[in-house]
Amino acid sequence: MEEKESCYHIPVLLKESIEGLAIYPSGVYVDVTFGGGGHSREILSQLDADGRLFGFDQDADAEQNIPDDERFIFVRSNFRYLYNFMRFHGEAGNVDGLLADLGVSSHHFDDKERGFSFRFEGRLDMRMNTRSGLTAADVINTYEEGKLADVFYLYGELKQSRRIASALVKARAAHPVTTIEELLEIIKPFGGKDKEKKFLAQIFQALRIEVNKEMDALKEMLMQTLEVLKPGGRLVVITYHSLEDRLVKNFLKTGNFEGKVEQDFFGNVITPFRMTHTKVIVPTPEEIENNPRSRSAKLRIAELRQDIKNKN
Repeated sequence: MEEKESCYHIPVLLKESIEGLAIYPSGVYVDVTFGGGGHSREILSQLDADGRLFGFDQDADAEQNIPDDERFIFVRSNFRYLYNFMRFHGEAGNVDGLLADLGVSSHHFDDKERGFSFRFEGRLDMRMNTRSGLTAADVINTYEEGKLADVFYLYGELKQSRRIASALVKARAAHPVTTIEELLEIIKPFGGKDKEKKFLAQIFQALRIEVNKEMDALKEMLMQTLEVLKPGGRLVVITYHSLEDRLVKNFLKTGNFEGKVEQDFFGNVITPFRMTHTKVIVPTPEEIENNPRSRSAKLRIAELRQDIKNKN
């Protein structure tokens, strides 16, 4: 199992995130981003015979990492269906802690067949769930120009999004853009030599987010934590780019995704959560040196207020 984890994904901010869960040995916990199982195994190591851990993952490859442990329940699903499955298992409103590591596993970036990285030749796929849904090639070849430009602007934060979309539409008119090599040939002129890697990362990030509807899924999952966690339950989230971090930060601090502060009669901020740390937690220099992909990680931890009543 350790060998599988090393080639699949190195868990980021492992010690800090597990401490953030404040684990009760007999509690109920959820890892909504099971992946390589690194965080899940650490949670299991702190549970007693009565504790339970649910692990969510829609990627078939993650199933090879499922631990042989009767306390662990694997849920083959996107975490946007969190509430439905926890209700099915009779645990909605009874969860002591939920962990979400929103990073793409090293396994995905390093598997050239999945199309997540511009480092390899291959098909433009980028689906987390390879069983269904649009691929990155489908997005590039079927979206109308304005919608394609919005994808690059909103999810890649690219100022030249309209020019990029126009170039892709023009190219696909001659023949469909289906491979990474074909995409790179079209977009590289817009990146510039000095910041080429950053530019390409933004392009691929935008397509990946759109293909997997990541922002929508994240919003849905966060809203459902209000019905899944018990009062006092912990929510631990690791983000990797400003778009998702902004959503998480706003939701934890204000209870909405826009960051709109609402106050009661006495001037107290109305929010379902209490932040356990005043500052965001980031990897140590040592962790970044050992795992360079952790460098952009940000960890936020909050606790569902005791006076919050679940809807179920």
